[in-house]
Amino acid sequence: MNRGVVVALALALSAGGCAREESGYTFALVPKAMNNPFFDLARDGCMQAAADLEDVDCLYIGPSEHTEADQVQVVEDLITRRVDGIAVSPSNATAMARALARARDTGIPVITWDSDLLVDDAGLRTTYIGTENRAMGVEQAKLLKEFKPGGGRICIQSGGAAAMNHNERMQGLRDTLAGTASAAPPGERLEGRNGWTEVAACPLYTNDDFPLAVQQMADVLASEPDLDVFSITGGFPQFVDQAYRQAVEPYRDRIDSRDLVIMGADVLPMQLDLLVEGLSHGQVGQRPYAMGYRSMEVLLELVNGAPVDDPIYTGLDVLTSAEDVEAFRDR
Repeated sequence: MNRGVVVALALALSAGGCAREESGYTFALVPKAMNNPFFDLARDGCMQAAADLEDVDCLYIGPSEHTEADQVQVVEDLITRRVDGIAVSPSNATAMARALARARDTGIPVITWDSDLLVDDAGLRTTYIGTENRAMGVEQAKLLKEFKPGGGRICIQSGGAAAMNHNERMQGLRDTLAGTASAAPPGERLEGRNGWTEVAACPLYTNDDFPLAVQQMADVLASEPDLDVFSITGGFPQFVDQAYRQAVEPYRDRIDSRDLVIMGADVLPMQLDLLVEGLSHGQVGQRPYAMGYRSMEVLLELVNGAPVDDPIYTGLDVLTSAEDVEAFRDR
């Protein structure tokens, strides 16, 4: 396990407590990585909920970078230290399920957020809080069908190959473009149905490595001069916005004319700027702050014996223009 994660976890647990103390309950919010600005918003929601609720401490802890094994180790350590509840966004659904079986056996309430377990392992958590991920891909596909009604050659850039949320988004995107209903995530590869074809080099998997995501994007745009669509299931290259600008600016004429359409995911501040600048044609955004806030509320309900819904969806925002961005920022 990364030494920085070990130290951070030890400090956090020593400061926040590891079981119910006089200060109340300690609930852990575990992201895929702590260097991701998307998860920073979930952290903020978690902290605000802890301030608003009685007897709740938010322990925000995870790998410093996106590493599946480190995330599993963090959760295993939290279980050993007997925190009062765990909310986790699994990087690797299968590996995380094995760890969460221990939490079930020790009686620690567990929920997932942002990304869920596989269907067969859903009994290991009480509920999922976050985006209806397949619907996110569907919304992206609806916009693409407006921009490219005749279809086209597309590259999909995703997160980790074992990340359930990104696979569900890819399934929604593929099924909607093809007009089919695939059996399971990530859906069936686009091979010409309804005019849509995935280029040979794609899908791309970033593993939440943002510089790598930019390099992947730049390489595909350079090697596929007839590419019609670059569609992203997460914020990856856009989170490093200056590098993203450098990668796409050479294609400004094609972007302006919609010969090349870029479809983004998430609506963080730097992404809104890119949309206003015309360097993205659409952003389908999640609500990470709500995910973090609701996770604390739901864990408190669970330790108090209250029933909760499953799943709990936090909604989407679909933006395609500067006017949309202005209205979104004014909310």
